Amino acid sequence: MAKEDMTDKSLVKKLKGRIKRLRKDLAQMGTVVQMPSVSPLAPAAGFPVLPVIDGVRFASGSAEVKYKDRDDVTLVEIAAGSAVAGVFTTSQTRSSAVLDCQEKLAALHKSGKTDEPLGLVVNSGNANAFTGKAGDGSVKAVCDAAATTLGTSAGNVFTSSTGVIGEPLPHDRIVTKLIQLGDELSTERAEASARAIMTTDTFAKGAWAEFVLDGRTVKIAGYAKGSGMIAPDMATMLVYIYTDAAITNGALQKIVSANNQSSFNSITVDSDTSTSDTVLVFATGAAGNTEIKSTASKAAKEFSTQLHGVMLDLAHQVVKDGEGATKFIEIAVTGAQSDAAAHTVGLAIANSPLVKTAFAGEDPNWGRVVMAVGKSGEKADRDALAIRFGDILVAEKGWVAESYTEQDGVDYMKGAELVLGVDLGVGKGRATVWTCDFTHGYIQINADYRS
Repeated sequence: MAKEDMTDKSLVKKLKGRIKRLRKDLAQMGTVVQMPSVSPLAPAAGFPVLPVIDGVRFASGSAEVKYKDRDDVTLVEIAAGSAVAGVFTTSQTRSSAVLDCQEKLAALHKSGKTDEPLGLVVNSGNANAFTGKAGDGSVKAVCDAAATTLGTSAGNVFTSSTGVIGEPLPHDRIVTKLIQLGDELSTERAEASARAIMTTDTFAKGAWAEFVLDGRTVKIAGYAKGSGMIAPDMATMLVYIYTDAAITNGALQKIVSANNQSSFNSITVDSDTSTSDTVLVFATGAAGNTEIKSTASKAAKEFSTQLHGVMLDLAHQVVKDGEGATKFIEIAVTGAQSDAAAHTVGLAIANSPLVKTAFAGEDPNWGRVVMAVGKSGEKADRDALAIRFGDILVAEKGWVAESYTEQDGVDYMKGAELVLGVDLGVGKGRATVWTCDFTHGYIQINADYRS
């Protein structure tokens, strides 16, 4: 056989191989989900106009930590004499920023309110987690730079980082940016601050409240980031809330911790607890109300109710921006042995991939709910168990309800916001948790997260 013939055959073989691979790639491209640029569950009105909180100023900019052509770092100044409270992730691999925040919060609560400003620096694009001693050094460098910029002590500066785990934080870029941001601080830039901390979020999340205490108008304004790696184990995201209420550190901490359980600790997107989750609440006292010192007072209870409303609003927005989410699902569990047992059952249902994919496919497969209740480990009476889709009775007395039709279930599942009710039939405990569905979009986002 001529040498030229061998060359031609080899070339043809290579071309056939390339064509085969191209066909495979094209076939795979056909299955790629085209996700909306903004979650279909996002608030129709967009980011709210947050009230100005006297004593709080914001500035944001691009340090190009990971992203280009968008803000990725924010600096916040909180007036001297402010109270602060926080709750953090329970992860055993907490980031350097979380460990530093916990240490500083404990120190401030021990010493009392400081007569220097408080500071907050948050960057997106890099979590500065699992980076060893280098991570600790990055936190110190950022805190020192922010302290110089704000004219305060480094012990008064809190930091958070969100993004990819295991990559050193290029803190020098943030330090350089902080010098500039000090000249740009403004009471009007809360929304820009909220946008700077986004990662896979499709929309910025804000909430607010305004009410009267002791004849004084009190305001609360906050924002959050969170879309994936969301599971209730405190705090499941980054959240920063500011108020002009006058309140002690101790009272504020008790209120925040209590409200957290029925807000941020009652949501889940994917059952994964982040290394970086942080909720911080700052109170400047500028409203001039009588300082709240006891959580038992009437003023404390009103403040707690209003703060809880803001926290729950933000928690719901995080779920509605769950990666790839198309359904917002409320799971109300009743008839449990205790409230804690109801909470556990609710999360077992909310975190079940089979339940979540059924919702995504608009399949009223209530048998998967029964399965999730059974695996929770909490007591349930099989022959008293009842399940509802909204107002539709699906199952009762351990069996499908006579009035239920599959078509009723199918029709209900087409909604964007759904309520699943489960009564365990063993007690008076109750709890509500919130989650979203699992779609192809979740896989697509997380399969490509680092690319």
